[in-house]
This record gives sequence, C-alpha cells and structure tokens, in this order.
Amino acid sequence: MVKTIAVLGAGTMGHGIAHAAMAAGYTTVLFDVSEGQLSTARGVVDGIVKKGVELGKVSAANAHAMFERLTTTADLATAVAHADLVIEAAPEKIDLKLQLLGDLEQLAPAAAVIASNTSALSITEMAAVLQNPGRVGGMHFFNPVHKMKLIEIVRALETTPETIETFESVARQMGKETVLIRESPGFITSRINAMIGNEAFYMLQESVASAHDIDKALKLGLNHPMGPFELVDLVGLDTRLSILQYLHRTLGEKFRPCPLLEQYVKAGRLGRKVGKGVYEY
Repeated sequence: MVKTIAVLGAGTMGHGIAHAAMAAGYTTVLFDVSEGQLSTARGVVDGIVKKGVELGKVSAANAHAMFERLTTTADLATAVAHADLVIEAAPEKIDLKLQLLGDLEQLAPAAAVIASNTSALSITEMAAVLQNPGRVGGMHFFNPVHKMKLIEIVRALETTPETIETFESVARQMGKETVLIRESPGFITSRINAMIGNEAFYMLQESVASAHDIDKALKLGLNHPMGPFELVDLVGLDTRLSILQYLHRTLGEKFRPCPLLEQYVKAGRLGRKVGKGVYEY
C-alpha cells in the first residue's frame, strides 16, 4: 500500500504532481536540486490550495492538513528514504533520467515502485539501469495537473502487473482517469499532439493563416479546448522540440521538426515560462 510519495523535480509538472499527491492524502516529499525552484514550487502549490479554499472546493481544515503532508528537500536520499512510490518528473533528457534512476537503485527502498512522468522517452531504457526493472513504469500526467483528469499509464517491457495496479490505485485515489499503453514512442497523446502542433508551425511558416486564426479554427471548428500555439506556449517550445526530435529519430520523417519551431527555440521564445513564445505574455 502506498502511503508516501516522493516527486523528483519541482518544475511545472513536478509541483503539480506533488499537489495531486498531497491532496489525495499521501505524505508527499518534493525534491529538486535547486532550493530556489523548491521555494517557487511551494508558493505555486500553496496558491492552488488557497484558491480551492476561496472557491469553496477545499475546507480550511483540509487545506491545513494538505500543507502538513508536503515537505520539500534538495537532498535526494532524504526525499526517497521512506517512499513507497517515486515519481520522476525531471526534464526530458534521457541522460539525466538514467542518472536519476541509477541513484534510486542505491537510495530508494528496494520495495519502492518507480514511475516516470516522461511524455515520450523510453521507460524500458530507464528501467534497465535497475536490478528489478519490473518495478518501473510510466505515469504521464498532464498540465495543469490539478485540472487535467487523465494519466497515461505506460507498461514498459518488463513492468509487472503489480506495478501497474499500484499506479492505477494511486491514480484513482487522486481522482484521475487512466488509459493503459504498451510503451511506444510518444504514447498516445504526445504522439498525436506533436503531429498537430508541428503541422500548425508549418502552416504558420507558409503564411497559411495567423497563429491566432489557426488556434481559433481548431477551437471552434474541431472543438479543441486550446489551440496548438496556445498549448505549445503552455507546454514549452523547447519541450515540444525535444519530443519531436525523439519521435523523428524513432518513428521517422513525418515527425521532422518544423524549421520555424527550431528558430523560435534558438531565439529563446520558449513560451509562457519566459513570457514569450508564439505569443507574448
């Protein structure tokens, strides 16, 4: 039974997952190498909880209990020492994730189950650095975590049924819906979203329409809640480019990143997190 969850990485996804864990009643430890990032993350999580209180969705007593369940640390050994479930939410760089999983082999309890929040990378490759790869699989959350209902649960080559059941149980406790996927590059959502977003950039590059009108067309014509450029600004253009590069390597030419997207990233237009992406904020 999962009682304590350690979340590794205090970025946008990491602090969102930490909030979901603490809100679901789990003792939650949020780790990041940056004390500044941890402070920022704590402030964002506190803001989400306080907004819930203001809207009447969370009682003051429950909010207090949630705050009590969350701790932060810049020491990995402390973060995972008592974890039943470790959720890796580090940046989408395979070398970084492999190093992190290797460290978990030494620091986390042998019985701890490990989930990666990667949106595209090979979980089988990550799991191979552990003595027991069967305890590793994927839990792909969506941004913003406190609003999005879906978790893609990914079965890697050697993921055990018991590991999948742990993920399913935790997802239910968090109030999420799940889909089960056999590992494949990009899973379901990242693969389709990358294709749509990349094609939108090709259309922008060719001056087919403005970014605003492309977004408007997909929202009103196809009933998408966000346009592809609104979404990529939220996700991060660098993150989207990294996913496309991986899909291009693994799935072929149809995922070749649009040159305009590459230019935006080189120009530092990375999205909302820096105040400028396709749009300015």
